[in-house]
Amino acid sequence: MTFKFFNNYMKIFSPISLMMLAALFFTSCSKKTISINSNTSTYPISPGTPNLSSNFVKGADISWVSEMEASGLKFYTSSGQETDCFTLMKSLGLNAIRLRVWVNPIGVWNGTNDVVAKALRAKNAGLKLLIDFHYSDNWADPGKQAKPALWASQDFATLKNSLSNHTITVLSKLKDAGVTPEWVQIGNETDNGFLWPDGMASTNMSNFSQLINAGYDGVKSVFPLSKVIVHISNGWDNNLFRWMFDGLKNNGAKWDIIGMSLYPTYTASGWQNANTQCLQNMNDMVSRYGKDVMIVEVGMPWNSQADTKLFLQDLIAKVKTVSGNKGLGVFYWEPQAYNNWKEYTLGAFDNAGKPTIAMDAFAN
Repeated sequence: MTFKFFNNYMKIFSPISLMMLAALFFTSCSKKTISINSNTSTYPISPGTPNLSSNFVKGADISWVSEMEASGLKFYTSSGQETDCFTLMKSLGLNAIRLRVWVNPIGVWNGTNDVVAKALRAKNAGLKLLIDFHYSDNWADPGKQAKPALWASQDFATLKNSLSNHTITVLSKLKDAGVTPEWVQIGNETDNGFLWPDGMASTNMSNFSQLINAGYDGVKSVFPLSKVIVHISNGWDNNLFRWMFDGLKNNGAKWDIIGMSLYPTYTASGWQNANTQCLQNMNDMVSRYGKDVMIVEVGMPWNSQADTKLFLQDLIAKVKTVSGNKGLGVFYWEPQAYNNWKEYTLGAFDNAGKPTIAMDAFAN
């Protein structure tokens, strides 16, 4: 199994075709701040006013929680009192939880039943829900978007149907359990599409767009009011986002929200510049496509928690100033992971299972 920590290295070097690879290498790794050309925008950017709405999303992906609990790990308040992880997240100021879904994983984790059980816990804790479909049996990210084993030999028409059926089946089980997701991701970090090779965006943007629409329509058939997210990585990389969403728009794809990852340790320019470039990119996405934007993944090294707190506070403040109040919120990726769990070192808990000061950024 390849873990998320190592997978994130692939965010910069995604296989977007030989031509795009070269372009993305220089734009993703460059130290210079990206200049946004507003003259090419479809919609005007207003100066923007802070988004002070109580609906601003402060969330975390804690998909590992059930597996961690099964291994004997526990979670504690900052004072050392053992507590439920979902209740703890709510007490830290979070109002939303993100959960990933795999199609037919080896074992139970991140399969439909595991996801429904965690979704119920989120609901009972008074937390909103974001469902993240990977459309794979394991991790999907910019470096790999493998088809589920049972879909591997399907033709494209059947593949679209399988994606739709899977989406509807999982969401219907959530509905039967009394859980309504606020948001649903169609794919995870789909910098070059998903369900490769059929849905590889650099070779067939039309196919990728059709798959996005199959997922979108599936979501709306079960939960008409849930918002659909298309999610790609490197939120500072405006060239990547324009390439992707121009391609989707030109091929008739449907989406409600543009989702971004932001892991500043994977850019040489530091978190301050990454945040500034990300804000420029978010405003450009709002201007260019008229859609809301959301940071659905962030993470910083667990041993630099004071810096992580500053990073989060600055990013949250910037998202609140996105033009037209279209910056919806920020999710931390697996903050509760501690003690080198799965070799992931970007959590925001200490080795005793208690939240660090980084999580204070969500309190206000």
